[in-house]
Amino acid sequence: MFSTFFTAWGYEVSYLEFIASVVSFVGVALGITAKRITWPWWALSAILYGIFFLQYKLYASAALQLVFIAAAVAGWYGWEPTGAKPGPFKNKYRLYTIAAIILATLVLGPVLKSLGAASTYIDAILFFGSLAAQILMVYEKYDSWPMWLVVDAGYVALYASQGLLFTTLLYVAFTAMAALGWSRWYGTHKRALRSL
Repeated sequence: MFSTFFTAWGYEVSYLEFIASVVSFVGVALGITAKRITWPWWALSAILYGIFFLQYKLYASAALQLVFIAAAVAGWYGWEPTGAKPGPFKNKYRLYTIAAIILATLVLGPVLKSLGAASTYIDAILFFGSLAAQILMVYEKYDSWPMWLVVDAGYVALYASQGLLFTTLLYVAFTAMAALGWSRWYGTHKRALRSL
């Protein structure tokens, strides 16, 4: 799994990174369609990427995969078999969420630094942003997608700075997919309101 699958632009893509990327892409694509089957794909990609990120000492990114596995279980049992029914997140909770992300980042950043992590505060804030976005997704809130858009753009910068070219390209795709997911989930919510 750790051996090189192919080389592109001088970057060696391992079997692990390639398979994790493909599985993640499928999981996010299914999430955009609000299909319940997205969750097993999220769980499998989290296992694969957890191993991958540990190799590069991206400890918060690796730990985040445990959150994704737990969310996949919660999402599978929480969503109806027909899929998500997107709704809004209350405005007052948006401010609380942003404040919590910032405060938690200030706590985790120094811990990551003491562990010798390859990234500290950036990985920490992206960890907590991803945590919030994933929880919102489990609870079928269309607000998860704009949060994913910001987080995924941040991960593009982080993984590019670590020289992880293939995963960086995946997160470029995720950023565009988050915009599509936002549009689709918000549109579904608006159509549901009109049909009432």
